[in-house]
Amino acid sequence: MIDDETAVPGPDALADGSAGPAPEDGAAPADELEAVRAELAALKDQVLRVAAEAENTKRRVEKEANDSRAYAIQKFARDLLGVADNLQRAMLHAPKDAADPLVKNLAIGLEMTERELMGAFERNGLKRIEPARGARFDPHQHQAMQEQQSDDVAAGGVVQVVQPGYELFGRLVRPAMVIVAARGSTARPAGGAAHAYAPPDETGASVDTKA
Repeated sequence: MIDDETAVPGPDALADGSAGPAPEDGAAPADELEAVRAELAALKDQVLRVAAEAENTKRRVEKEANDSRAYAIQKFARDLLGVADNLQRAMLHAPKDAADPLVKNLAIGLEMTERELMGAFERNGLKRIEPARGARFDPHQHQAMQEQQSDDVAAGGVVQVVQPGYELFGRLVRPAMVIVAARGSTARPAGGAAHAYAPPDETGASVDTKA
């Protein structure tokens, strides 16, 4: 039996044989937990910032790629618009109900070619701008060729499309040439309330009628 006086000192005993100070209950674990929580919060914030920056970079790269593509083919697309215009004019004068089968087949061929050309435009981001009768005049996409009295289109609404416009990836390549309803036309345009366009003697502005 080991005598109490010769007992081996415990782990908390100091070198001189006295017992060390007892740790404060729960103080150290609580401080460590707070430190871990603060570190996790900082890491989470950092991850969110990196993710947001990566998303912004992705969008910027996509936009720059689209812009580069649009600029690269814009001139080529503009040149093709003349072909599309001539093809459309030929279709308007082609006798689809002609008795001569050669003439009739020619008209059908023109229609098929025009449809395929429009499909190629769509697939490559070139979209036609052709507002419906009564649509609101949009100065960002339309160009007014002249004003005309109308009894079914409100003042400033589109009465007729003289030449369709086109946009490439959201960028205007050519505005749609339109005839606009003059002051005194009373019908409301499609889509509800009248738009911002107004006749010259009501706002002091003028309609651009240059081609």
